[in-house]
Amino acid sequence: MSTPEAPHAERTAGEPAPRARAKGEPRFPDGPKADPAGSHFERRIRSFQPRRSRVTAGQADALQRLWPVWGLDIDGSRRLDLAELFGNGRPVVLEIGFGMGEATAEMAAADPDTNILAVDVHTPGQGHLLHLAEERGLTNVRVANGDAIILLREMLAPDALSGLRVFFPDPWPKKRHHKRRLIQPEFLTLAASRLAPGATVHCATDWEPYAGQMLEVLTAHPDFENTREDGGFAPRPAFRPLTRFERQGLDKGHVVNDLLFRRVPHDDRAGRPDGDTV
Repeated sequence: MSTPEAPHAERTAGEPAPRARAKGEPRFPDGPKADPAGSHFERRIRSFQPRRSRVTAGQADALQRLWPVWGLDIDGSRRLDLAELFGNGRPVVLEIGFGMGEATAEMAAADPDTNILAVDVHTPGQGHLLHLAEERGLTNVRVANGDAIILLREMLAPDALSGLRVFFPDPWPKKRHHKRRLIQPEFLTLAASRLAPGATVHCATDWEPYAGQMLEVLTAHPDFENTREDGGFAPRPAFRPLTRFERQGLDKGHVVNDLLFRRVPHDDRAGRPDGDTV
C-alpha cells in the first residue's frame, strides 16, 4: 500500500511535496480528531497540553490506515464495550500517556493475554504506536485520543479495568502548576470507580518531588493499598521497559521512582446506582 500524502509529514529524498491542505480540512481525514470531545463537557484544569510536532510519513501512513481499525476518539458519547473493542474478554489495562509508544509495544508483546488501552494526545506518538503494533503483530493494543478523564468518567463501566499505568507524567514543576498534576485525590477516586478489586495502579516518575506527592496521595486514599510492606517506593519491575527517555534521565543523575498500589475490595457500593462514585 502506498503512503498517503499528509500535511506536515517529513519527507525523504525524492518524495513529492504533499498537497496543501484546504482551510478547515482535517489533518488526517481517517485519523484522530483534533478535539474529539469538543465543548460537550465542562471546562476544567487539564493535566496535559497537546504538543504540535512534525509527523513522519510512516506515522501519517499508520494514522490513515490503522486508526479506523485500532484507534478510538474519546468523545464521551457512549459507554465502551471493551470486549467488543478488543475482540475478546481478556483483562484490560489503561495506560495514560505513552509518549512514542515503545514501552507500550514491548509490554504488549511480552503479555499478549492482557489488552492495553493506551491514551495520549501526541499525534506522532499515536502514529508510531500504531506502526509498532502492526510491525510486531500486536492485536492487544488500542490507541485512544483525547482526555483520559472523559474516558474514565463517561466511557468506561465500573470495574472495567484490571490495571492503570501512568509512566512519567508531566511533573508540572512550578508550584503554581501543581494543581495540573494528574495524580490527585479526585483523579484517584474516579480511577478507583473503574478499577476492579485487586487491580494494580503503577506509576513511575523521575521527578522526585512529584514522586513524593504521588506516594502521599495514594497512601492516604482509602481505595488503594501499597503493595510494599514498608509503605515506600517499589523497585522497577522487570516488566516495565527501560525507555530511551528514562535512560537519558538516569544519565543526568535523575532518580526514578516506581509506585505499585492495589485497588482494595469494594465495601461501599450500597445505594449507589450502577456502582458509580462520581
